[in-house]
Amino acid sequence: MSDPTDHFGELTQSVSSRLATLRSSTPEVMKSFHDLGRAATVDGVLDRKTKELIALALSVAARCDPCIGFHMQTLVKLGVTRQEIDETLGVSTYMGGGPSLMYAASAISAFDEFSRAI
Repeated sequence: MSDPTDHFGELTQSVSSRLATLRSSTPEVMKSFHDLGRAATVDGVLDRKTKELIALALSVAARCDPCIGFHMQTLVKLGVTRQEIDETLGVSTYMGGGPSLMYAASAISAFDEFSRAI
């Protein structure tokens, strides 16, 4: 039986499908956004995993479930540990208070869901 909180895989697929409309109607904007994301997360002084942890923290602070899903999916693929996630979510909660704590709980659900999938 699946966990009723498992929804991030479905959520990210659904959002990706809906974004296809924007890719068709505003290809320059969508390409530019994609290129920005790629440039921002490439290994540099900070490695890609660290940058994705920052993106996860901002996703929690912004209360964006799809963002949490996309960044957590990437982090799991990059081999993030539960402790790295927990510490990142601790900082998010420190900076964002109670509302961030609620989204941190969702982020844990996303980590568990995507970790089971690999």
